[in-house]
Amino acid sequence: MNDESFEEKFSFRLSRLNVFIVAGALIIVLIFLTTYIIAFTPLREYIPGYGSNNSKNVRELILKTDSLEEDAKNKDLYFYNIKNIIEGKEVVEHIPDKPDCTSTKYDNITLSKSKEDSALRAEMEGQDQYNVSVNDEPATQQISSISNLLFFTPLKGIVVNSFNAVENHYGVDIVAPKNEAIKSTLDGTVIFSSWTLATGYVIAVQHQSNLISVYKHNSVLLKKEGAFVRAGEVIAIIGESGEVKTGPHLHFELWYNGSPINPKDYIVF
Repeated sequence: MNDESFEEKFSFRLSRLNVFIVAGALIIVLIFLTTYIIAFTPLREYIPGYGSNNSKNVRELILKTDSLEEDAKNKDLYFYNIKNIIEGKEVVEHIPDKPDCTSTKYDNITLSKSKEDSALRAEMEGQDQYNVSVNDEPATQQISSISNLLFFTPLKGIVVNSFNAVENHYGVDIVAPKNEAIKSTLDGTVIFSSWTLATGYVIAVQHQSNLISVYKHNSVLLKKEGAFVRAGEVIAIIGESGEVKTGPHLHFELWYNGSPINPKDYIVF
């Protein structure tokens, strides 16, 4: 009713049927809205127990991870077989498993020096006390002729192969007992100390007057490049390393002004 004129504007009648119809319609609308929200909006993710796309996404991620792992294994196998081909080994279908070292116990391992090792160490340490310096002049002083130099014998033994430049044998081969120490023939600086395929462990020393001494087929090198050594100082151990070998011996060379010279002309072996 209008508040001023008390005119009736709208009226309705309540009955049992009308109430049921209105209540039923409201319930149906609410059910429809709830179903729509659950089915088509992200709010369904917050309903406990309601299925979502998370499990599907997880499955897809798992499949992608497995595919990436398989691809990585195939690439590792490819590079492993390339390495085998370069090293002359057979091609394999699976990369061998690495040994399990986690169960290995190192607490009970005891290390002790052998008699041979102790004797060799004592012999090598004893060599240093006999080092001599045959030339106290500064390295910058030039010597006109190497005939005035006093060479220290690098190794006492038997010369089995002499110098022969015609046959490209630019040194002498000296045979001596196993584990014999090799000494520097003059004061100088180590300019090469490494492994070569043909002559094994090689060490070369630069001396005064543009003189270089080379020691080949060693079993052990005791000096590194850049080290200064005195005449008579132990620089290596005799051996038979390298492809060009005929048993344990020292191949000793002398080079003067870039040309090989006969060591027997200056040194008594």
